[in-house]
Amino acid sequence: MFADRKDAGRRLGALTSDALDAVDADHVHDSVVLLGLPRGGVVVAAAAAQVLRRTRDVTVDVVLVRKVGVPAQPELAMGAIGEGGVRVVNDDVMSMCGIATATFDEVARAEQRELERRAEAYRGGHPMTVLDGRLVVVVDDGIATGATARAALGVVRALRPAVLMMAAPVAASGTVRSLASLADVMVIDDERGDHDLSAVGAAYRRFDQTTDAEVISLLRAEH
Repeated sequence: MFADRKDAGRRLGALTSDALDAVDADHVHDSVVLLGLPRGGVVVAAAAAQVLRRTRDVTVDVVLVRKVGVPAQPELAMGAIGEGGVRVVNDDVMSMCGIATATFDEVARAEQRELERRAEAYRGGHPMTVLDGRLVVVVDDGIATGATARAALGVVRALRPAVLMMAAPVAASGTVRSLASLADVMVIDDERGDHDLSAVGAAYRRFDQTTDAEVISLLRAEH
């Protein structure tokens, strides 16, 4: 169990360092970009960056995605959207909950507005860090259904990184397998059975909600 997101990030940073050395042992790529999924993933990414900076140059940014939740159960993802027009639909959840496409579209439009608000708040109108030809690690504070992780990997893959990694302190094993084809490397500290990860917060002793102000402060400190 992790004490909090910073503790998880430091532990994940050590694992990610080993994974980066495995794919880039000669440090052909001098720098690595960590892209946190807001909000909690940014805290984890910033803590991981502190560890990685012992051996590499590190840039921390965000990759903007939004879960599209079932109206009656917002925490249950029926899909996700990401910047650049990426859209992921979880057909199993849609079918299980009897969700119509029109309902998905309505929720997705609301989430798109929030995504645009965050883009302005977090980046202040600046574009995402250039990823073409670079080592890139997408970081979240945990992966349950994987909808937002899948959207984030789709966003980043389209920007042509040399190596694309997905890293999280905790993840459901079935989801890890389903994401493996989308990332070149998966880095997971605590991989649990699908039924053992009912909520990401269960892997943490302290799992307070991260605020916009915290994310903005961390990103400004990085730049």
